[in-house]
Amino acid sequence: MTTREIVLFVYDSLMAGEEQHERLAGARPLGKATTAPVYDLVDLGPNGALIAGGTISVSGELYALEPATMAALDVHRGHPVLNQRVAIRLSDGREAQAYLVAQDQTAGRRRIRTGDWKTRRGASGAVGARDAGPMVRWAKRRFEPR
Repeated sequence: MTTREIVLFVYDSLMAGEEQHERLAGARPLGKATTAPVYDLVDLGPNGALIAGGTISVSGELYALEPATMAALDVHRGHPVLNQRVAIRLSDGREAQAYLVAQDQTAGRRRIRTGDWKTRRGASGAVGARDAGPMVRWAKRRFEPR
């Protein structure tokens, strides 16, 4: 890593295989990582939100970015208004930059209990787990075309 590169932790649509990964074109992948268990991951629809003060370790990926790429990503993520890029703690004690949002910006939004953006739609803790609930089943039966 050159001294000019910035290490960024990504945890949502910027990860490999996700919709916005192309925004990291030219960035050098450094591998998978997890945060210390002091964050929460929230589903905001097309993007996730990392918030401090939580209780889980969030899964993600590390990338080394040149300052120009980082600046473009800051604009895309709305830093410092919508997201704030700050240093976070990783589970192995290292630090990396990541985009965080304030708790009040995620009010009423679902937490991804697994801490893994890629499993948010699966039965292991996010959207899919609610699909089988009694109220959802009742609503589906009630409004099915006859």
